[in-house]
Amino acid sequence: MARPRANEFEKAFQQLEEIVKRLEGEELPLDESLRLFEEGIRLSRFCHQRLEAVEKKIETILADAKGEPRTEPFDEPETPAGDGEVDPE
Repeated sequence: MARPRANEFEKAFQQLEEIVKRLEGEELPLDESLRLFEEGIRLSRFCHQRLEAVEKKIETILADAKGEPRTEPFDEPETPAGDGEVDPE
């Protein structure tokens, strides 16, 4: 099985974002809107499948000694104030 390129998901997600911007921000002919919508659905499904595959892989990695998947919440590590990073909120 060929290994997918590392940035395949990121490229698809970026393309999807561009399609959404165009559909929301431009007056497009109906045929063009439909074509973009169909491409957006295809990209959305691809991204969803990739995310599900990654989730299953993470559950496998985190499996406990009995082989049962254990899930843990993903928490961003807290950084001390004044470390030069900007708080996104």
